Amino acid sequence: MPLNPRITNWSSQVVWLVGASTGIGRATAERLREAGAHVVVSARNREGLLQFVRDRARAEALPVDVTDRAAVQRAARDIVDRHGRIDLVMYCAGHYKALRATAFDLDEMVKHQQINVVGAYHLIDAVLPTLLRQASAGQSAHLSLVASVAGYRGLPNALAYGPTKAALINLAEVLFLDLRSKGVGVSVINPGFVETPLTAGNHFEMPALITPEEAARHIVAGWEAGRFEVHFPKRFTLWLKALRLLGDGPYFAAIHRATGL
Repeated sequence: MPLNPRITNWSSQVVWLVGASTGIGRATAERLREAGAHVVVSARNREGLLQFVRDRARAEALPVDVTDRAAVQRAARDIVDRHGRIDLVMYCAGHYKALRATAFDLDEMVKHQQINVVGAYHLIDAVLPTLLRQASAGQSAHLSLVASVAGYRGLPNALAYGPTKAALINLAEVLFLDLRSKGVGVSVINPGFVETPLTAGNHFEMPALITPEEAARHIVAGWEAGRFEVHFPKRFTLWLKALRLLGDGPYFAAIHRATGL
């Protein structure tokens, strides 16, 4: 049974993807555009956005820095002024740097929080009144947060990244509980390893690595099926879900055996 309203026709949808100049966001924007949606792509990388929308119908670029609260508010108002609505908004802006406690870096910890979590707060603050208004009128309204399986439980090298993704998972769950009765769909996207600029700096083997295009296929299918959590690839994510059920001692031992860390 779907937990969210299924999205069965993209041709009438206005979708705002924040963090879409590269990687998962860009691939998802392209898949939705091909399905007939009008996509608004945002990120700090103005050139990347302009390159994406060049010669593409139903696509527009709206550069924005998610750490700038006022800028996010202006961007949301601009979309509503021009299109009258935002049917689905996806927060996929993110920052990642492998970090361990033995090399603690406060600046990196704060940067992760500002981009991965506070930026999401800025977006929610900017779009929630519009989504609630649309839902009360019987119109489509959906908010989707891209977290990660790194937020399931503690993992080596994820000292800065993991806690931010755990925060997004919890945030999505609370938003769902609060907004379901109002008619606003809420989903959380938990990818495994995806071949993006964020993961390009990893110096370890990434199991079940997939392309951004494959990630986009899973994401759009999840929205169409009305899922709350969309996780992929399942050959990797189901293994991590099973590890969540272990007690602390067995879990830490299993992670040590798997990673050597």
